Amino acid sequence: MQEFTTRRDERTSDELWLCEHPPVFTLGLAGKPEHLLRDIGIPVVKIDRGGQITYHGPGQIVCYLLLDLRRRGLTVKGLVNRMEQAVIDLLAEYDVPAQRLAGAPGVYVNGAKIAALGLKVKNGCSYHGLALNVAMDLAPFAAINPCGYAGMAVTQLTAFDPAAEVESVGAKLVAQLREKL
Repeated sequence: MQEFTTRRDERTSDELWLCEHPPVFTLGLAGKPEHLLRDIGIPVVKIDRGGQITYHGPGQIVCYLLLDLRRRGLTVKGLVNRMEQAVIDLLAEYDVPAQRLAGAPGVYVNGAKIAALGLKVKNGCSYHGLALNVAMDLAPFAAINPCGYAGMAVTQLTAFDPAAEVESVGAKLVAQLREKL
């Protein structure tokens, strides 16, 4: 992502990258090590996105948004809003009522975080992105203060629709993001 963003010019196409990560905690630029409550054998990687600590693992869709914000006429706040709305609209396709929480970027269902956001903008171009919990082991979240919030509950799509699958949810997420961006 960093190399792609550094090499971009005005002709470089925007891209969305989808993946799943092996178990890893990532600590953003403002991340406080004390938000890792205990060592459970999962590596902690310091990265250059905004935000605090989060967990990534199999069954979670991570979407990296490699966008030229200037070309799209977007501010960072506008991009965050569109990312959140894409997830909210995606979850509505599964009859899951999701919403934003004031002052806490991400998407929530009944107060529990289902999607985390973390971006980096360099020379008007974004990278990093969002993580949507679909069908994963949520236990590692108990070892951290998710996104820096003590006691923050987390959830996943299969808690509401047990048939949800990462691949099909990923395709729908990309469609929602493309529509919003």
